[in-house]
Amino acid sequence: MKVSEFDFHLPEELIAQTPLPQRDASRLLVTERFGTELQDRQFRDIVEYLDADDVLVINQTRVIPARLFGVRADTGGPVEILLLRPYGGARWEVLVKPGKRARVGIWIEFGPKLACTVMDVTEIGSRLVDFEFNGNFNEILEELGETPLPPYIHEKLDDGERYQTVYSKEAGSVAAPTAGLHFTSELLNEIEERGTQIVPLTLHVGLGTFRPVQVEDIEEHRMHAEFFELSAESAEAINACKRRGGRVWAVGTTTVRTLETQARQQGSEYVVVPGSGWTDIFIYPGYEFKIVDALITNFHLPKSSLLMLVSAFAGLDTIKRAYAHAVENRYRFFSFGDAMLLL
Repeated sequence: MKVSEFDFHLPEELIAQTPLPQRDASRLLVTERFGTELQDRQFRDIVEYLDADDVLVINQTRVIPARLFGVRADTGGPVEILLLRPYGGARWEVLVKPGKRARVGIWIEFGPKLACTVMDVTEIGSRLVDFEFNGNFNEILEELGETPLPPYIHEKLDDGERYQTVYSKEAGSVAAPTAGLHFTSELLNEIEERGTQIVPLTLHVGLGTFRPVQVEDIEEHRMHAEFFELSAESAEAINACKRRGGRVWAVGTTTVRTLETQARQQGSEYVVVPGSGWTDIFIYPGYEFKIVDALITNFHLPKSSLLMLVSAFAGLDTIKRAYAHAVENRYRFFSFGDAMLLL
């Protein structure tokens, strides 16, 4: 398939710049997989579609203050660093601005507690840096760093917690799993009171997930690897749901990618196995889903791997119809925008 098949026109004014005052007041566009009917609802109506036999799987990752501002020790010139992913120990893959001056060996200082040395340049132009710090690294990040927002958001966020899910727990993402931003604690309680089990996993979201696919033939695209963790307890809850005929609901594409990464065939059935590691699974039309039965997701960028994933799940024609309806009816798009439910 060609990347041009996943392009669409989006008026710039439909890109949500700020979150709504109430998380679950966003709109919800509901459609069946490979279907034609569309329903305009509110996100809080999601409880009407859940059954007691279902499980709702959430990604409990938390966005870190991944943007750091420092100076080059040799020239005093300003440098901005964006953390991408850890490589173990004190080494991280980062983006550096200005990149041309971030040569191997450059020493960058962010304050008396934190500095780094550029160790290598990757194939995609990012850098590998080794940090030196005095104290707890995560606490220093909280003190010195800023939470990065996507480049299409131009307004300052007054409350940084609005770019975190209410169930965020495990620090490590550089972007939020945005489908989960619609949930409130009250809504989650209501879901549990109906008998639906809420099951956590973790996938630390990297920026590569959101970048447009640059190759024309999408099969040539390579995903940036992201770290995940699925506990034995969560895996068993999901497998028990499948055994009793319930539906596995994935909140967001990151949850989908984790579950499908851990899918294994046992006889004629598929199960998920617990584990942790790095996944670069790329899901596009033609992929056969093994675990996920329903998907809650936001509206995604043109030509993105996320749009390809939802098209694989619900059908490209269904997604094109839904997106055209969303544009015509002035839905809000991207991270702080409205949501879709694909059943």
